[in-house]
Amino acid sequence: MEAGQVFVLLVVILLAIFVLVTLAKSVRIVPQARAGIVERLGRYQRTLDPGLTVVVPFIDRVLPLLDLREQVVSFPPQPVITQDNLVVSIDTVIYYQVNDPKAATYEIANYIQGIEQLTVTTLRNVIGGMDLERTLTSREEINNALRGVLDDATGKWGIRVNRVELKAIDPPPSIQDSMEKQMRADRDKRAAILNAEGVRQSQILTAEGQKQSAILTAEGDKQSQILRAEAEKQAQILRADGEAKAIGAVFNAIHRGNPDQKLLAYQYLQMMPEIAKGDSNKVWIVPSEFGKALEGLGDAVGRFGQGFAPGAIPDDGHVAEEVETAAEEAAAEGETAVSAAEDEVRRALQAAQAASTEPPGGSGPSGLGSRLGSGSGLGSDLTAAGSDQEPSGDSTDDRSGEPPVPPTPPAPPAG
Repeated sequence: MEAGQVFVLLVVILLAIFVLVTLAKSVRIVPQARAGIVERLGRYQRTLDPGLTVVVPFIDRVLPLLDLREQVVSFPPQPVITQDNLVVSIDTVIYYQVNDPKAATYEIANYIQGIEQLTVTTLRNVIGGMDLERTLTSREEINNALRGVLDDATGKWGIRVNRVELKAIDPPPSIQDSMEKQMRADRDKRAAILNAEGVRQSQILTAEGQKQSAILTAEGDKQSQILRAEAEKQAQILRADGEAKAIGAVFNAIHRGNPDQKLLAYQYLQMMPEIAKGDSNKVWIVPSEFGKALEGLGDAVGRFGQGFAPGAIPDDGHVAEEVETAAEEAAAEGETAVSAAEDEVRRALQAAQAASTEPPGGSGPSGLGSRLGSGSGLGSDLTAAGSDQEPSGDSTDDRSGEPPVPPTPPAPPAG
């Protein structure tokens, strides 16, 4: 091959390479949410939008593409002095977005570094006017202050700051220990206050409960005493009514029985052994009617008492038979009177028990009837009734039931 042909071949290869390079530099593809700055001969010519774009090769130069999405930048902890001269470390997080690619390219050389330094200086200005307590509790206020300052400064850079957040605020370790102690003391104080309030409320409620209980107890006692008094009143009325009816029935029975001195004497003699019972009986009380009762018994004995006088007892057997006959007749009369009186008293007791409203075992008519039904009590009650109904010597009442006193037997003849 000749030298001319080789030269032509090289020229063709070079032209092909040039054409390929020119085509590669003329056609640019811009992704979505990206933007490109085109400079023509060193001057800003236009901004490339997403899609296929053709530029003039070797004349137009496309700068590195800018990301139009929202960006998140976390800055390292920065020492900041508070108003009360305490150094705290604050971590910040910036959320920003490029709005104008041309301003972000030509207005500032490095907008990330500019945002960081602006955030640090603004943060120191804001925190310097606050104490530690306010700094720890005013994060929203600090965020708004930083966002306002950054928006004003970065607006001409084509940057929009969406949010500014304080990631951490770390006071010195000694301050943290003091804060923990203070917090613990405050919580202990509140716990003690709450406990005291609980005890106070508990005591108040307990006192109220005791007060109500005492009031209710007093009311209950009052009602109970009233009811007991009413019941006692009714019981006394009923007992008195029953006793009155029982006494009236017994009194009428005694009058209908018409007891005589022989019966009274017999009852007194039956009562004497009962009085003598017991080791503690030292004194006997003999009623005044006892002598009158013995007079009736003496009348019966006086019929044959003459035959027992010294020198007056005849030796005749006929007289002895008469005396024995008289004694038997007197004993028979005494037994008949006693039986009749007991029948009348039994009927009176039955009538008293039927009329009484007091339950058995009380102090009403039933108790009185049982006392009258016994052998010893009958004599004493009959004696009292006989003494109450005994008429005077000049009385003319035929219903008194007192039998005439028999005449005193004549004295036996002398020797």
